[in-house]
Amino acid sequence: MTSPSSWTWRLHDPAGETLDPAAVGVVVPVEDAQAEAESWLGEHWRDLLERGVATVSLLRGDAVVYGPMGLAAG
Repeated sequence: MTSPSSWTWRLHDPAGETLDPAAVGVVVPVEDAQAEAESWLGEHWRDLLERGVATVSLLRGDAVVYGPMGLAAG
């Protein structure tokens, strides 16, 4: 469980199942601000996609703020 004021990403496979970040070889940071979390995704989405991550959801604490959002270009 993360702090209610922390921001992080939940990773999903193509079927929509939640992926363990360690299982795909990534560390998803827990950030203090939404902008920091979004910036991290902006820098790493291609690598996530190559590792089998199809969609992500932004979480604040344990609550989904938005998503799932697809990583593949349009």
